[in-house]
Amino acid sequence: MHIVIMGCGRVGSALARALEKQGHSVAVVDQDPSAFRRLGAGFSGRRVTGVGFDQDTLREAGIEEAGAFAAVSSGDNSNIIAARVARENFGVENVAARIYDPRRAEVYQRLGIPTVATVRWTADQMLRRLLPSGAEPLWQDPSGGVQLAEVAYHLSWVGRRVSELEEASGARVAFVTRLGEGVLPTPQMVVQEGDLVHVMLRRADLAAVEAAFAQGPKEEGR
Repeated sequence: MHIVIMGCGRVGSALARALEKQGHSVAVVDQDPSAFRRLGAGFSGRRVTGVGFDQDTLREAGIEEAGAFAAVSSGDNSNIIAARVARENFGVENVAARIYDPRRAEVYQRLGIPTVATVRWTADQMLRRLLPSGAEPLWQDPSGGVQLAEVAYHLSWVGRRVSELEEASGARVAFVTRLGEGVLPTPQMVVQEGDLVHVMLRRADLAAVEAAFAQGPKEEGR
């Protein structure tokens, strides 16, 4: 696959090298020609100097035959404009934009442009490790109706089956992160202390699922 990357900072250059290592052809666009030094001497892809949302620049980078486009410059507006040009003007199927402002990330996610809000992810994940509560949406479909969320649970769920969590909340446990590794649930899996539980749910049911997880299992006979 041919892939175009806008932005040759630390993220863009690392992404370009990784993709080329996997056998893809890569073109990197940046306004500053000196930025291409980050790619290293071993990079054999195209280096295109110019504005990443300019159509002529994108054509020079091979956007017309590209299967994917990544906008990872330091500017939110530039990234979103470039992503929309790649998607709407050139019909690139796989498009992603790096966004620093989480509010903008949510808006463009709903428009069907996958976003990576790095600052928000780092801050929110740290807070959730320090103060676990409620649910943290990790992914949602373009309509916003279905979400994958990490949901905090009451410690009384430890030692109970994952299936009991599902029954109490009406949601589906997609996977559990245990000791840093993702684990698919089995009918016999029990919640262990330190597990992170990731749930697929309808957005409309989010509050009810949070409440069921926070309440803990109901005692038998009640």
